[in-house]
Amino acid sequence: MTVLVTGGTGLVGPRLLGRLTAAGVECRALVRPGRDVPEGVRRVEGDVLSPESLPAAVEAVTAVIHLAAVFRTRDDEQIWAVNRDGTRNLIAAVEKHAPQARFLLASTSHVYGADSTHPGREDDPVAPTLAYPASKIEAEQLLRASGLTWGILRLPFIYGDRDGHLESLPELAAGMGWHPAQRLSVCHHADIATAFALALTGAFDNRTVNIADESPLSIYEMSQLVGYSYGSSAEPLRQPWRGQMDVSLARSLGFTPTISTIYEAVRSGAL
Repeated sequence: MTVLVTGGTGLVGPRLLGRLTAAGVECRALVRPGRDVPEGVRRVEGDVLSPESLPAAVEAVTAVIHLAAVFRTRDDEQIWAVNRDGTRNLIAAVEKHAPQARFLLASTSHVYGADSTHPGREDDPVAPTLAYPASKIEAEQLLRASGLTWGILRLPFIYGDRDGHLESLPELAAGMGWHPAQRLSVCHHADIATAFALALTGAFDNRTVNIADESPLSIYEMSQLVGYSYGSSAEPLRQPWRGQMDVSLARSLGFTPTISTIYEAVRSGAL
């Protein structure tokens, strides 16, 4: 098996590549000039916004894991260009040069509405208005409409491996005025790899699947774990299901996280 990973120099990519390579998967990473990749990974220079660079990247691959995305920027045009148009370019390259390859798209829990009456489910109608989740929904639609074997993994807040992401959350949440009791679905990097490894076997073929660990945790609890003093409140929580996903489909398809909760990550030294 040969797997191309885009976004290999971001938050998730290097950690996923390292774990896949350690498991014996032959990996290549699509990267821009001057960017490094983990040891054992074949480096292919290119960009999802440069269609001419993609045929060499996808040649003879058996699967593509498409992580490359733009999120935290106010430049909506860039978000749409990378997340939608870049996905379109990559799909076209795979359709033409590696049509038998499995195409796995990393999407997001942000597609679910904040005012949902239940944890987000894969069959819920979704119509986000912010550029990031809206562009991800259009990328999903492009992939479903392709002639490829596909899988879409909607990912939650990702943490662990000393990436600093969990430590940055309290200040970010405070800046957005999030209630301390707001709970978020989360997943450790180790189990992002668990999920994609399972998807590479075909377990998620032609499905959209929510991925998360066993227990959403409140902003207040996560803040305590990283030593941040988050404000307390007894006010009612107005959007109780915001940021949470129903993961029953993933469990039925065989996904079981190896790090079941953030508390387990703390105990095992995996933060």
